[in-house]
Amino acid sequence: MEKGALNGLVVADFTAFAAGPLATKFLADHGAEVIKIESAARPDVVRAFMPFADGTPGVNRSISFAEGNTSKYAFSLNLSHPQGSDVAKRLISCCDAVVENFNPGVMEKLGLAYNDLVKVKPDVIMVSMSGLGQTGPHSRHRNIGLTTQALGGINHFVGWPDRAPVGYSIPYPDAIIPWFSLIALIAAVDYRNRTGKGQHIDATMLETTLHFMAPALLDYTVNRREGDRVGNRSPYAAPHGVYRCQGDDRWCAIEVFDDE
Repeated sequence: MEKGALNGLVVADFTAFAAGPLATKFLADHGAEVIKIESAARPDVVRAFMPFADGTPGVNRSISFAEGNTSKYAFSLNLSHPQGSDVAKRLISCCDAVVENFNPGVMEKLGLAYNDLVKVKPDVIMVSMSGLGQTGPHSRHRNIGLTTQALGGINHFVGWPDRAPVGYSIPYPDAIIPWFSLIALIAAVDYRNRTGKGQHIDATMLETTLHFMAPALLDYTVNRREGDRVGNRSPYAAPHGVYRCQGDDRWCAIEVFDDE
């Protein structure tokens, strides 16, 4: 097998849905040994997402699931079983890092919080991915990418100026937080290699998404100009839009970025 840049890194993957598995997928695709842990009673919900191979549903036939979990190992473990956390700790003792995106507090209830893991692996690196963070007054607020993008103000800028906000049809934060978590984890590995110390990374969808609100926030702070929805217009191209054509429901998309 061809070695990748992260060859030798071993990661316990307790993630599900979209954001978490994408982050660990990138690790695996670049050589890390990623071990995905699921419960047979409550498998990753994306296993039920279409499309399915040959159009036949099944827990091992979702193309969406396969796309987000390439290059990984996997096994089933019932973490709610009295011995489940003990098995998980034995696995983690052989890993460099743990990545999880349970609701805040779940890993603590399972006996797998960072303070529990350092007892079996003192230099472990743990990445906890959540909507609003592990601490604070709103940390226990359950949410997904679609609600987090609304909290972050993204929805306000998507739609027509004379209509209500619509937001994106896909969870925008789920495509953002994996990259921040990935870079933070790699930086933590470098730090551990130099100091021998691990750490707990608290990655939030809200904070990482807000990075991409910076232009609007700066425009308001400096110019007192409040941004709004602009439909298909673009601030750096003209004409830019989808224009009605002759006939029933016929349209033409035009994007002009320079004089040429």
